[in-house]
Amino acid sequence: MSNTANFPLLSLIMFTPLVGAVLLLFVSKPNAIRWIANGFAMLGFLVSLPLWFWLDTTSPDWQFVERHEWIPSIGAEYFIGVDGFSALLILLATLMGAIAVLSSWTAITERLKEYYIFLLLLQTGMIGAFVALDFLLFFVFWEVMLVPMYFLIGIWGSANRLYSAIKFFLFTLVGSVIMLLGILAVYFYNYDITGVYTFDITRFHELNMPFEYQWWVFLAFFLGFAVKVPMFPFHTWLPDAHTDAPTAGSVILAAVLLKMGTYGFIRFSLPILPEATLVFVPWVVGLSIVGIIYGALVAMVQPDMKKLVAYSSVAHMGFVLLGIFALTVNGLQGGLIVMISHGISTGALFLLLGMLYERRHTRKIEDFGGIGRVAPLFATVFVLTALASIGLPGTSGFVGEFLALLGVFETHPTIAIIATLGVIFAAYYMLPMVQKIFFNALDKPENREMQDLSRREMAILAPLCALMIWIGWNPTPILERMEPSVRLVLERVQAAAPAGTLGSVLEPGSSVVVVPAPADLEASDDLDGGDRSTDDD
Repeated sequence: MSNTANFPLLSLIMFTPLVGAVLLLFVSKPNAIRWIANGFAMLGFLVSLPLWFWLDTTSPDWQFVERHEWIPSIGAEYFIGVDGFSALLILLATLMGAIAVLSSWTAITERLKEYYIFLLLLQTGMIGAFVALDFLLFFVFWEVMLVPMYFLIGIWGSANRLYSAIKFFLFTLVGSVIMLLGILAVYFYNYDITGVYTFDITRFHELNMPFEYQWWVFLAFFLGFAVKVPMFPFHTWLPDAHTDAPTAGSVILAAVLLKMGTYGFIRFSLPILPEATLVFVPWVVGLSIVGIIYGALVAMVQPDMKKLVAYSSVAHMGFVLLGIFALTVNGLQGGLIVMISHGISTGALFLLLGMLYERRHTRKIEDFGGIGRVAPLFATVFVLTALASIGLPGTSGFVGEFLALLGVFETHPTIAIIATLGVIFAAYYMLPMVQKIFFNALDKPENREMQDLSRREMAILAPLCALMIWIGWNPTPILERMEPSVRLVLERVQAAAPAGTLGSVLEPGSSVVVVPAPADLEASDDLDGGDRSTDDD
């Protein structure tokens, strides 16, 4: 472990939004509430920027570590730190959190104080989950995220907000309880082996649990994380939550909260349960490919703009899981890039749809048409965002999906070919929506008075557009920051594989590692296209 700064940077990042939330309790004037909320949200992003510049890109070690006693009687600690994975996701969370708060300036007019307090509390919970290196602390922050989002949907959502909020809460809560059982199982197993009560995640990464123990713990983690992703068939809460959530809620949900599940797989399932991971690869890959195709097909027939984008998220997160469980450097890096790109592009799409709703108070695609003629700037930004979402070369979406598919092809070529259909389907559901909204006949009087993007709206969208293009043309800085952590995770899985089942070794400078399924899973070749070994030599 290393700490490049003798300063509690992570605590500062995590608790800055919380300080803003507490301060809002004592403010009553609407404009003051807006300014304070936006100020602390932006400050949270600014204080997170050192993570980009100070992170040691050559080391997989935990950095900026803070460790203090919390509940000594059960071995729980205030133990936080970051690596290449979590540092990037924290930056995504602070950026999208600040943008979500700013986007609410005119959209929310009732119960302002409560609304902004919940948004800032949600921000603290998200960052806390990404930095926690104590499993109990992680679970606390995991649950902290649940409550603010429930109220954001249930109070400030649209027509079916109560139904959607309760559905979101129940799905997530059930998954969390099952995940907690898995955490406790690892906790007590570690005590049986070491005689020490601890929730230290770094110690759990060093455990070598027997497979008969690993497989059911993996299932517990899987259910908790799969609901959060959400992974098919646990996805049904997402379209309702997205459709009925306020714009800022949809942005945070798409940009950050969905990444909690995939982060959980990378941080916990793969390194703690490597043998079970290898065994469950065909199942996760199979469900991921179903999610990609299913999400795309359902998105094609959606008349509601928000629901269409919501189902597109199911497909995109399928690509993330495919990349992760390809168990290759390219695949895992591609999955992480898709996580970041999806957070930016889909977050931007929900912002744009929210701006459309503020203008026309409808989400039906058929109610629009020809808007590009009266709002050309709006149309330009929307087209760019849609193209990034479907993975056009030169945008962030292409880099992630290409690397994920490349990684999958190394181990599951048949699956990679099928997954490519998801890219084609994405164009089939996204481009017709763009055409109908912006380029069809301007035949509805209500659309002829459509206002173009304001300066505030452009200030919100400009950094996201810039990131879509920058990542598309220059992904190297992001890849460099995550690669050491990627290799460390894969080395852990590789060490657990039966002798003679690995096609190649993680060597310095290698771009891909191939980890076929264990020999006892040869019967699953019809699912994954058969094992395929390569040699880097």
